[in-house]
Amino acid sequence: MAMRRAGSSLVIGALTAATLCIAALAQDVIVVANQDVSISEVTDTELRDLFMGSRTRFHDGSRAVPALLKGGPAHEVFLHHYIGGTSDSFRANWRKAVFTGQGAAPREFASEAALLQYIAVTAGAMGYVSHLGTGERVKVLLVRSTKQKN
Repeated sequence: MAMRRAGSSLVIGALTAATLCIAALAQDVIVVANQDVSISEVTDTELRDLFMGSRTRFHDGSRAVPALLKGGPAHEVFLHHYIGGTSDSFRANWRKAVFTGQGAAPREFASEAALLQYIAVTAGAMGYVSHLGTGERVKVLLVRSTKQKN
């Protein structure tokens, strides 16, 4: 009987963890930029291109400086929703680009606070966070979808 209770506790724990992971993927992230960035929106395609290194400028011609979180739920949601890959495939893409001399990987930050601080003081910087507090010195960029709706 004790084994049955322990087994059901494990199943309930696993279901709870799975539900939390799904909830984390369902949430969105906030794309932010330095306040001096002149644009107020980007397309999802432009955002992907900027973070994958195939573009270095916003659509208005100004320089873009993407910055990332090293990991965590917001990073995973961002990759899943906007980049379309896993952390491993994303890092592999950048390792290849750096190794072949085709680009320099974006700076990575261990916390959202450090990322926001960098974006606030770096011209052209952009990144993503799970939430914004009051008094943050960054601007929110609207991400417009280019995907066809069925």
